[in-house]
Amino acid sequence: MSKQRIINHFNESAELKIQLAAELAQPIMQATELMFVALSNGNRILACGNGGSSALCQHFSAQLVGRFERERLPLPAMALSTDSSIVTAVGNDYGFGDIFAKQVQAYGQAGDVLFALSSSGVSANVMAAIDAALERDMRVVALTGASSGNIPRSLTDADVHIGVPYERAARIQEVHLLIVNCLCDGIDVALFGGDSE
Repeated sequence: MSKQRIINHFNESAELKIQLAAELAQPIMQATELMFVALSNGNRILACGNGGSSALCQHFSAQLVGRFERERLPLPAMALSTDSSIVTAVGNDYGFGDIFAKQVQAYGQAGDVLFALSSSGVSANVMAAIDAALERDMRVVALTGASSGNIPRSLTDADVHIGVPYERAARIQEVHLLIVNCLCDGIDVALFGGDSE
């Protein structure tokens, strides 16, 4: 790998984030508000995604249960990809498409939030989880890439879709990570006060 190729990765990532900042600020604010309301009412956030999106779900949940940038009380969030026994049992007995939906049906309550990540926008098991969440009167924050598939059409007016209009998966996931960090920061500020810039 050449030095210039590495520099190109940095430049492309930085330019995309700057380009999308104004466009994505409003839906990120809406998602933060939705999550804040749920948490302040004693509800929780369930997060699901595959592969890199699964890693982001775990990162998000860890920052809420642990901390983002300040000491505070733990917040109730869980990544639905982390229990290997549930994932493999449900996958084996029912199919991979049900690994998240079954957990939403088991853990989700009205007023909870499903944080659904799919950089491709076409993950069938994420779609099934969204359907299960809406059936339980949960709200949904969906994070997708350029190809949002059917995800935006399945959401209600009370849900939030944050789409990153880009084709390259690595760049989409980098923007998704930034969005996750914005959400964690926004939740902290909304619940515990602080800088409101």
